[in-house]
Amino acid sequence: MKRLDGNSRVAAMLVGVVVTMGALAWAAVPFYDWFCRVTGYGGTTNVAAENTSEILDEIVTVRFDANIAPGMPWEFRPVQNEMKLRIGETGMAFYEAYNPTDKPVAGSASYNVSPDLAGYYFNKIQCFCFTEQVLQPGERVEMPVVFYVDPELVDDRDAGRIRNITLSYTFYQTALPEAQASLSPAEGSDYN
Repeated sequence: MKRLDGNSRVAAMLVGVVVTMGALAWAAVPFYDWFCRVTGYGGTTNVAAENTSEILDEIVTVRFDANIAPGMPWEFRPVQNEMKLRIGETGMAFYEAYNPTDKPVAGSASYNVSPDLAGYYFNKIQCFCFTEQVLQPGERVEMPVVFYVDPELVDDRDAGRIRNITLSYTFYQTALPEAQASLSPAEGSDYN
């Protein structure tokens, strides 16, 4: 009888370990996302309401990259490949998305900046990546991103020499909201 109690205790401990590991795995993604947004780690950018920075005479080149996740039927590309602007100056770039399918498709964009150290100084004021996008069949849209590079970059001991930054987006297909599925192309987009 004692052996059965020992086995039961071991089984209960193993179930507890599995449940704990599952809970930690479930919490890891939102915690990592929060950590990256707060610290700029992994090239995650900051979000700003407006740009009140001093504009420096130093130039930074921002390159634009676009990707789609496996299974996402959209075509997605930057309208311009790069932009030169002064550090602290507000820039606006556009990305184009096209839904070549015969049905509405919803998507959400994740983003990062490289080199990673520049993420802390790269601030977005407006971005299509802040909300889910829905494109109707055959719809093509240009979506803006408004940003600036914080002048504090030049004073950072590690990041102070960075003058080439790449802003990269990847669009993932998401579940289509029921209300969006029946809208006409003119009604279904925020960027018409």
